[in-house]
Amino acid sequence: MRILSKLSLLVLLSFAWLSGSSGTSLAQQSAAEYAFVVDVETGVTLFEKNADVAMAPASMSKLMTVLMVFEAIRDGRVKLDEEFYVSDNAWRKGGAKSGGSTMFLKARSSVSVADLLRGVIVQSGNDACIVLAEGISGSEEKFALAMTERAGELGMLDSTFANSTGWPDPGQMMSARDLAKLALLLITDHSEYYSIFSERSFTWNGIKQGNRNPLLTLNIGADGLKTGHTNDSGYGLVGSAEQNGRRIVMVVNGLKSKSERRREAKSLMSWGFRSFSSEVIIDGGQRVLDLPVWHGTSQRVDLVAPKQFKVLVPRSGRRSTVYTVTYDTPIRAPIVKGQKLATLRMTAKNTEPQQIDLVAKYDVERSGLFGRAFASFAYLLFGV
Repeated sequence: MRILSKLSLLVLLSFAWLSGSSGTSLAQQSAAEYAFVVDVETGVTLFEKNADVAMAPASMSKLMTVLMVFEAIRDGRVKLDEEFYVSDNAWRKGGAKSGGSTMFLKARSSVSVADLLRGVIVQSGNDACIVLAEGISGSEEKFALAMTERAGELGMLDSTFANSTGWPDPGQMMSARDLAKLALLLITDHSEYYSIFSERSFTWNGIKQGNRNPLLTLNIGADGLKTGHTNDSGYGLVGSAEQNGRRIVMVVNGLKSKSERRREAKSLMSWGFRSFSSEVIIDGGQRVLDLPVWHGTSQRVDLVAPKQFKVLVPRSGRRSTVYTVTYDTPIRAPIVKGQKLATLRMTAKNTEPQQIDLVAKYDVERSGLFGRAFASFAYLLFGV
């Protein structure tokens, strides 16, 4: 393995940062017991605290219920205008007399999937969750098993479910990182329904209820996703906001009050936008450098980025940005256009490394027997 750090490469890639201002402090703490903040486009983690510890997620786990419904709609197993029956069980466990959040569904009525989704997302209705679970899987218990299985398939390895509502149960656990991953799936894979999360209120059975997400009223670009609270979990929030085309997803949990949740969520979200910036460093197809080829009809091959390389760096760490290229040597012909030959890696102070593969711009055929013999002799003598 060789590491290439050419002055010309550094000049090519680093010029965008040299004029940047600095001074923003990256020292960040959180009153939340659990927290995770991620930049959506680059996937860079901005902040984490106990992010992989399984915790009681309360109603934030309703996002998994919503994902299961969205996937059922996508797969044709459920339709938005299909009506599900409100069982006595759903009314008793999730209705007004249960003491939890409710959509105020009437027992033994029928309600469309579209309305039930708003009952879950906007009103956080436990009754709506149970009706959806029973309508899709026959029972809430079977639905919870399916939730756990699906979470494992999605790589959410710290998540298990005992119900569809987030009602306290030792088997109902999720990590902050898993909740962020779930939010990303809802935003990217089911964008056609994502606007429901930003709806400010929903009325059912003559009762109007407001969206509990405090970020929606703060004029910071927030458009989702879900709050949660039980005595076991404290106050939590999965939030997402977009500013100037850049999106952040944030998870907090274990806070002491609604007001603390509001302050902490706003503080982390604002900090994430203020303290980091994203820039396009290389466009897709742009030549980055060339490398020597062994036993090829051409002595060198141009390397290009197969797609746009956008990086996220701290505003205070622009001058510390360093780019390196690593590759296995010698690079042997034949080489096929688009073949991965190297990795471009960006490192900066106070943020995790980001990288992209570099690929061959064109084919390089293998040279004849005499050419290969001469190249081998030169490599043994001179290392070239």
